[in-house]
Amino acid sequence: MPWEPDQYLKFQKERFQPFDDLVFLIRMREAMTVVDLGCGNGELTRRLADLLPGSTVTGIDSSPSMLEKAAAFVRPGLSFTSGEIGSVSGQWDLVFSHAAIHWVDDQASLIPHLMSLVKPEGQLAVQLPSNHRHPSHALILETAREEPFASALAGWVRHSPVLEIDEYARLLHQAGGRELTVFEKVYPHILPDADAIAEWTAGTTLVPYFERLPAELHDPFKERYRQKLRALFPGSPILYTFRRILFTAIRGNGGS
Repeated sequence: MPWEPDQYLKFQKERFQPFDDLVFLIRMREAMTVVDLGCGNGELTRRLADLLPGSTVTGIDSSPSMLEKAAAFVRPGLSFTSGEIGSVSGQWDLVFSHAAIHWVDDQASLIPHLMSLVKPEGQLAVQLPSNHRHPSHALILETAREEPFASALAGWVRHSPVLEIDEYARLLHQAGGRELTVFEKVYPHILPDADAIAEWTAGTTLVPYFERLPAELHDPFKERYRQKLRALFPGSPILYTFRRILFTAIRGNGGS
């Protein structure tokens, strides 16, 4: 997908809040081997490396534009490389992922794969958005099913593959995870108006739609979407609630 780092970072403060919650769950020690799956522009990968002295941290992302930004943070012990989350191989003391794995469709196969990347007694730590039932996302699906967008998309819409939290716990357990922490948290964000929600989703959820739509339909799609949001969220400022799932697991010595 053609990620635009500047668009994504328009709400940097809000997007980075869950990172701190996830870091709090990490069992930190010196000289760990660490991989950050879906590292984006590398800024949070750099922060993670700063918190883990003496560790070797590798950020992996599939977006050339994001990796171009991440290159500015390269230093001894911190590097970045191209790769897809679902096909990464190797083993690390800490497998970390912040707001990335929800782009992988087969979550039931992905979780065992992620656990297989963790060394025995190492840790998996993941945060992923679970806001797909929020009206802001439902309106994207609704707009995509209207003309002229439906024909241009050939009927395609993206349904979130994100699972319920108890299902993540079950998958982690079956994959050899122990000492599980799995929870969902609502992050309340105060935004200036409904248009700000459209700007927020333009950096994430709308990306695959704009990838498939011809350029001349991008602005009409955004305007139709904004109209729906304004009707649903009138006034200023507005409260935008955003759900996220956080989970960690330790891989036992007998883990698969």
